[in-house]
Amino acid sequence: MALTTISTSGAPTAQAQVEAALRGERVDVRGRIFEIVLLSSLFVSLLILAVLVFRIIGDGASVYTDRGVDFLEGRLSSDETRAGISQGLIGSLWIALGVIVISLPLGIAAAIYLEEYAPRNRLTRFIELNIRNLAGVPSVVYGLLGLAIFVEALNGFSSNEGASRSTLAAAAVTLAVLVLPVVIITTAEAIRAVPSALREGAYGVGATRWEVIRTQVLPYAAPGILTGALLSIARAVGEAAPLIVVGAVTGLLGGTGGLAPGDVFNPDNLFHRFTAMPVVVTTWAKQPEEMFKIDNAAAAIIAMMVFIIVINSIAIVLRNRFERKRAA
Repeated sequence: MALTTISTSGAPTAQAQVEAALRGERVDVRGRIFEIVLLSSLFVSLLILAVLVFRIIGDGASVYTDRGVDFLEGRLSSDETRAGISQGLIGSLWIALGVIVISLPLGIAAAIYLEEYAPRNRLTRFIELNIRNLAGVPSVVYGLLGLAIFVEALNGFSSNEGASRSTLAAAAVTLAVLVLPVVIITTAEAIRAVPSALREGAYGVGATRWEVIRTQVLPYAAPGILTGALLSIARAVGEAAPLIVVGAVTGLLGGTGGLAPGDVFNPDNLFHRFTAMPVVVTTWAKQPEEMFKIDNAAAAIIAMMVFIIVINSIAIVLRNRFERKRAA
């Protein structure tokens, strides 16, 4: 049987072209231009972020310098020199806890079922498509949903006759429903990224499906799942429109908030009227007084950023721990 060889005479061979490309002798002009565009976009984004952060810190630092802890412990007030954010902090804290307790377990469980148990048929694809569509629905629509179901139909989960139905419990569940599609999508993507070799190896030694999920899939996907949790919590804490629709306190009188600063973790807070940090910032930014509109609003934004950073730091520590265990 005769063997044929490829002639190497004349034009450069494919091997020579590959070697030249690997050595970098050929300049990729389009690639360089695309890289410069990407770097420019990153630089402009960071520059805008830095300007905003420095502006907010510059405007709000004077409030903490003059009032200190009194600003954090103060209640809503029509007097800009006495107004505080304690009620907003308590409301945002309970909302974050509601997202953690409701959205994360339900979202992770739903994603595990869709990826590991559900058959790949039209119904499953239809459900996944709707979940992705729900993730893009405007937040105010979820506020209307919460108003109709959790506030009006379920009476704000309050059994007290004559009590306000615009409760913190209704708001927390509304925002938990808001971020639930995001949790499902990010968790499903993290589970899809798990190498199939891990599952096959576990099945090969006789593990059951639940044992494979518990010992192989979830530990490997944990960093991605926690990243989705970070995005969900940050979005829930920063949303204002659904809270206003559900009935958050938007006034300046301290007596209308209903939350007691000295009793932060009292479960009774869930059945009172409420406000939250995004609502406080929105309300103050609309006031005609310069101190409300600039200084107090900026100081509230600083507190909200620190609040989100603290919550995210906890999730980042857990994510890094799982990544180290996975690398080991």
